[in-house]
Amino acid sequence: MMPTAFPLFPEQVSTVARDVDALYLFLCALSGFMTLLIFILIFYLALKYRRTPENEIPQEGEPGPLLEAAWIIIPFFIFMFIFLWGARLYFTEARVPDDALDVYVTAKQWMWKFQHPGGQREINTLHVPVNRPIRLTMASEDVIHSFFVPAFRVKQDVLPNRYKTAWFQATRVGRYHLFCAEYCGTLHSGMIGWVEVMQPTDYQRWLAGGSEGSLASQGEILFQKYACNTCHTSDATGRGPVLGGLFGTPVQLTDGSVVTADDNYLRESILNPQAKVVRGFQPIMPTFQGQVNEEDLLKLIAYVKALPKPVVPGGVPAVQSPRSATSAGSTPSGTAAPPAPAATATTATAGQPDKRNNP
Repeated sequence: MMPTAFPLFPEQVSTVARDVDALYLFLCALSGFMTLLIFILIFYLALKYRRTPENEIPQEGEPGPLLEAAWIIIPFFIFMFIFLWGARLYFTEARVPDDALDVYVTAKQWMWKFQHPGGQREINTLHVPVNRPIRLTMASEDVIHSFFVPAFRVKQDVLPNRYKTAWFQATRVGRYHLFCAEYCGTLHSGMIGWVEVMQPTDYQRWLAGGSEGSLASQGEILFQKYACNTCHTSDATGRGPVLGGLFGTPVQLTDGSVVTADDNYLRESILNPQAKVVRGFQPIMPTFQGQVNEEDLLKLIAYVKALPKPVVPGGVPAVQSPRSATSAGSTPSGTAAPPAPAATATTATAGQPDKRNNP
């Protein structure tokens, strides 16, 4: 039996794989052509202008203006073409489609842990449906790792203390290798796994296999466990800002700057709440660094993202009251304040300006 030929490239099993390979092959061909051209010219000129008795004394000469213009203009257009092609491909890979299915990834020496919005959890194996964009929100518990699926042409560094995002859309059912492409310790070579691409019906059956509840519902339990609900109330009467409808909205800080309440902002507000304090609120929330692990952070953030914008009986969105903002840090009875919330105590809902400073 004849041995199977070793493929030059991995399979092309994603919507961007063919474009990535095309750019790579073009760069290889261009580099090879220029290398060969330079070698031929050096060989030819060395023979043509070799030293002879007639040219013992070299004569100085200036290149013509057309030659100088050619070696400036031609490389410029070549490099601009490469830049535009690469930029187009980069933006394609950087812009996650709106209908992408979320998967949360935690890298840890030496394994990959996956959490689905429905609460399903996996280690070193990721199940996804075919022909559906998948958004990966990734963080590391220890050192720098790198999520790499060669068949998808997807590679993204996974960093501690922040979230990184990548996406892919598999185009063929099958089982594909997952690697860590960043040296991360003694067992780096064993940090491997698989991506199982399934038909949508098979994927739905797999999802129905059971879970501990959705990420948002698990986050709600943690929200109450850490007493976040004592300050972050839905009626805007708490000492912390309202979190309903917060995700994705602009937040004004005490220094006058404005940030967007994305995943990284929510994460930082839990672990380092003094870093970005919302205008109109006092920095009373303690840090939860070391108390909440990466998996629980994902659950808390999923819960905050799922909170709807609160509406008062008249149908008007709730607004943070000046009383609750100015009374932060003290209770009406004068007793010690209850524990600060665990989820974004320093965040504020869009449309909640500080009425004392904004007439």
